[in-house]
Amino acid sequence: MLTAGPLAEGQFAELARTGPAVLGMSTLRTGLRGHRLLLLKALLIRVRRERDLVAPAVRQRFEAAWRLLERAERARPVVAREVLDYPTTGAWLAAALAAPAGAELEHRLDRLESIAVTAALRAGCPLDLSAVAPGGTLSLTGVGRCDLGAERLRIRARGRMVRIAPEGARGPRGGLLLARPGRGRLTGIGPGWAALRPLPGTAALLDDLDPYRVPPGGVGAPSRVAADRAAVDAGAWYERWRGAHRLLHRIDPVRAAEVRRSVRAVVPLGASGPGAVPMSATLRAAPGAVLASLPASPRAMAETLVHEVHHSKLAALHELVPLHRQGRASVHQVGWRTDPRPIAGVYQGVYAHLALSDLWWRAVAADGAPREWRTRAEQRFERFHLQVGGALEILLESDELTIAGREFARHMQRHHASLGRLRGPLG
Repeated sequence: MLTAGPLAEGQFAELARTGPAVLGMSTLRTGLRGHRLLLLKALLIRVRRERDLVAPAVRQRFEAAWRLLERAERARPVVAREVLDYPTTGAWLAAALAAPAGAELEHRLDRLESIAVTAALRAGCPLDLSAVAPGGTLSLTGVGRCDLGAERLRIRARGRMVRIAPEGARGPRGGLLLARPGRGRLTGIGPGWAALRPLPGTAALLDDLDPYRVPPGGVGAPSRVAADRAAVDAGAWYERWRGAHRLLHRIDPVRAAEVRRSVRAVVPLGASGPGAVPMSATLRAAPGAVLASLPASPRAMAETLVHEVHHSKLAALHELVPLHRQGRASVHQVGWRTDPRPIAGVYQGVYAHLALSDLWWRAVAADGAPREWRTRAEQRFERFHLQVGGALEILLESDELTIAGREFARHMQRHHASLGRLRGPLG
């Protein structure tokens, strides 16, 4: 019987068939958490090893933030881990570990303070400390943003109330209040406070505030940067989100539940110029975040969510159970791209488009699918089913796959074959 690291044979096969595999997904989440903690420890080791290259004040703030994070974890482990698991924490870690010594690294290191403050506030810890606010802004990971126009802020937290004000401010003016109503939640009032907005019916957030939500150079080609909050039509995002989940629930309730569990944040992308086509992306360092321009319809949103969730699933699996080897320069042509792709890109594309093919296969026969989507699903299925088949042959002929990667590809191929015929014509 094949076992792939901590995954049992059945879990591994179910993931390959693009199924939710509840136990398998739980294993992936546990693996991701462990990997993130290792990266965080690696950053601490780097700071201590390169202590002579880091300004003393920056190093001291980093060490103090580390101790605060440990304090929050002791107070409420689940809440502290939610902050560490949030997608932008992973994006920050990747940027900090890759930053060259000097000003860039020091700038990245200051972020740990705001992460630790968020965890401590959510955990209900009493606080009285001074925090750095780059550009006058303090970002609270997965919660919101304080814009008070001061580079240093005083944070005082007692019981259920938190006061944040410019360092040295006197009296009630010039600051804002946050409430801690319990269960690790924070709510804010007052000028300078902007909260992340929850997407309807789920725990996911519309994140248009976090400074690490999109890499500095943007994503995609042409490059898309993060949309500013002022340019984000929250109502349109809510409408697409609600409609997408209704459609997914009608067609495949199990997959709808997987999307609800998997997506922690949706990050709106700005347009790259007039006539720009919608795009979406995920970041390997930030699983659980879907970066996207506003989809044209709920149907497009549903397809985007399924597509990007499977990119994140495969990236998480590869961290836990390597599917292919690193360092090879060979590239391959696949049907859905005009540019040749390395084997990692082929693998990602196969998995995401196999999941979409499964969705379209179900939509064709689903009573709850709108007729216009059923028609489109039939057309898309026929096109991509053929392209995925060709790309699967590339994978299985490659010498770049690991043993586990080859077995996973065989399971994908068997699932692809099971979708070989649409379940009845559209009448």
